[in-house]
Amino acid sequence: MKPAWDKLMDEFKGSPTALIADADCTAAGKSLCDRVGVKGYPTIKWGTPDDLVDYSGGRDFDSLKKFASESLGPTCGPGNLDLCSAEVKKKMEGFMAMTADRLQGKIRNAERIVEEEVPHMKKVLAHLQKGKSEL
Repeated sequence: MKPAWDKLMDEFKGSPTALIADADCTAAGKSLCDRVGVKGYPTIKWGTPDDLVDYSGGRDFDSLKKFASESLGPTCGPGNLDLCSAEVKKKMEGFMAMTADRLQGKIRNAERIVEEEVPHMKKVLAHLQKGKSEL
């Protein structure tokens, strides 16, 4: 895969909207790899720097180039509100009007709900679905 990746980096070199790069997770890039959750090699991540996700597509040059051409570049966010749907833009503007402390509090609350409440909700849902299947 390395030759295909190196070729892809060359294709996108100097792009104003997309960065194709690599990191040596066994050396200088180890802290970056740990932070973004790299557990095996080679791992391909994509997305915004604060929200990288695993790539699961083809690993040949043509597949990588097609994905990069179609998926990388500016996305909806505080710096690109024009790329957001009206609904998301309204939410973003609301978040942007908040103080950092207020926004951090909302994030903590949402994370608590996901960590504490969702497991209970899933158990209840499974119970309800089991009851329906027994009818």
